[in-house]
Parts: sequence; C-alpha cells; structure tokens
Amino acid sequence: MGMRWMFWAALASLVLDQASKYLVVHWMQLWRVRSIDVFPPLLNFRYGENTGINFGLFGDGSDIMRWILIGVSLVICVAVAIWIRGWHPSRWMQLSAGLVIGGALGNVVDRLLYGYVLDFLNMSCCGIRNPFSFNVADIFIFAGAAGLIFFENRDKKAA
Repeated sequence: MGMRWMFWAALASLVLDQASKYLVVHWMQLWRVRSIDVFPPLLNFRYGENTGINFGLFGDGSDIMRWILIGVSLVICVAVAIWIRGWHPSRWMQLSAGLVIGGALGNVVDRLLYGYVLDFLNMSCCGIRNPFSFNVADIFIFAGAAGLIFFENRDKKAA
C-alpha cells in the first residue's frame, strides 16, 4: 500500500489549489477588478498578494523572506512525509498529511511564480467585516493539520 493515499491527496490538493487560482484570479480577472461579490457577506472574492505567512505576518516583501518562506514550506513538507512514513498510518492520516503537503506546495508554487501567495477568498459574517483573504491551499493545510491531530490519536488507540 505504501504512501499512495498521501501522494494522491497531495497531488489533488496542489492541482485544485492552482486551478482555483487560475480560474478566479486570471480567468475571472480578479487581479484587474480586485473584488467580486459571490454571496455577500459570507463569501466574496478579494484579490490579495500575501508576501508573508498567515494574515501577512513576516510579510516585509523582501526577496530573502520569500526564499526563507519557500525553504520553510519545503522543510515542513519533507518533515510531514518522513513523520508519516515512520509508522504505518491509517488512510485518514495519509490523506491528512497529503492535504498539508499539497496545500503547502500550492503556496510554494505561487511564491516561485509571483513572489507572493495569491489569496482570493474572503468570508465575513454577522456584521463583522473580515479584512483578510485566503486561498484553497490554506483550506487544505488547515483541514490536513486538523486531520493529523484528530486521526493521530485514533491510530494509536487502534494499535
């Protein structure tokens, strides 16, 4: 069985992330119009160029920071893959690891192509306006990290 579930989850999340960015940012020309209301206020497309990590932290825009963030992302991908390979994880753990890896690689591709991560999803609710945008890769990273936490304990109990 190997690590095929991790590989396919990583590939699928990378492809879906890049396809969503191409569709919304380039094909729908969000880069030009800057804002598209999809289902306001819950879901809107807002163009963003994130040179940092979450919420623009460490986003000074320098080229050295770009390469540091690329390196950190790649180290995390390798570390997750090695950690998962170190034992015989369930299919759910492999899928979760693949989501983290694929999402991280999606953002690495952006940093390599553009020098920043393309963000376009914006969600607000209940009279609170969220000024931040995120992307599909961020969703995969979050879901994968949550899965690694949730399913890791289940695997240990099953062993």
